[in-house]
Amino acid sequence: MHAWLCENPIGVEALQWKELPTPVPKAGEVLIAIRAASLNFPDLLTVQNKYQFKPPLPFVPGSEYAGVVEAVGEGVKHLKVGHAVAAIGSSGGFGTHACVAAAGVMPLPPGFAFDDASAFVMTYGTTHHALLDRAQLKAGETLLVLGAAGGVGTAAIQIGKVVGARVIAAASSDEKCDFCKSLGADATINYGSGNIRDELKKLTDGKGPDVVYDPVGGDLAEPVFRSIAWRGRYLVVGFAQGGIPALPLNLALLKGASIVGVFWGDFARREPKANAAALAELAGWYAEGRIKPVIDQKLPMKELPAAYARMGSRKVRGKLVMVND
Repeated sequence: MHAWLCENPIGVEALQWKELPTPVPKAGEVLIAIRAASLNFPDLLTVQNKYQFKPPLPFVPGSEYAGVVEAVGEGVKHLKVGHAVAAIGSSGGFGTHACVAAAGVMPLPPGFAFDDASAFVMTYGTTHHALLDRAQLKAGETLLVLGAAGGVGTAAIQIGKVVGARVIAAASSDEKCDFCKSLGADATINYGSGNIRDELKKLTDGKGPDVVYDPVGGDLAEPVFRSIAWRGRYLVVGFAQGGIPALPLNLALLKGASIVGVFWGDFARREPKANAAALAELAGWYAEGRIKPVIDQKLPMKELPAAYARMGSRKVRGKLVMVND
């Protein structure tokens, strides 16, 4: 097998494409021949040694991928050689093969494309958990999505519309805002050029959004929280802007609002039955054509550094997917 190996987490430039021994699945694991893998923001942080989870060195980055089961470890009953699957692991995706715990593997229904599947489980799992479980988003409510043109942002637009919410998509350029409208957003805000509080006031008749989906963090958090509706729910999803904001807690008191943490990885580990039910619902929506991963580009696996560079440029709309021929 071949894979991108990180022996020193000082950044993308330290990754090397190497030939490695093909792993053998241990008890409870499966070996997957990877057809496609998607790039997520934590994959960038991990190779920079900035992510909360730090895999032991050396490691192969890439936490989300799809392919075909090639071997099954002892004790695995629900997966067989030849099954098409999507997988979530702590690492291993940016290569030709990977071993992963069978508990983190989702069998793919017929017709589920590998490139879509590689960009599905983490992005849509996170967003379903955030909007439906943590925020209890209801039809008729207003959902504000920050960073709406990115991977989880595009998923939030789609799931918000499935639920029946009014979706306001906020992004950093007019081009990205137009893109969000094409995905079904009811209204957009360019926070790169406008005042987001003024725009929210106009778009909600002064009420504010009921739910805020925030994978961005940074300096947007406080002005947006000041605009939230009474009993609003502010979802802390991530910090793509880099800065971790500090919100004045008196605002939560004055708004009767909730600051809600979203950690899908631990939710999936601690509540596997609830996570499996959510993924099954999402797979059903995919089959019905109600949701579909937005893929910015598909690149050969050997061009992973170019994908990292595009992610760093903040130009990505949706997800970047690496494919093995």
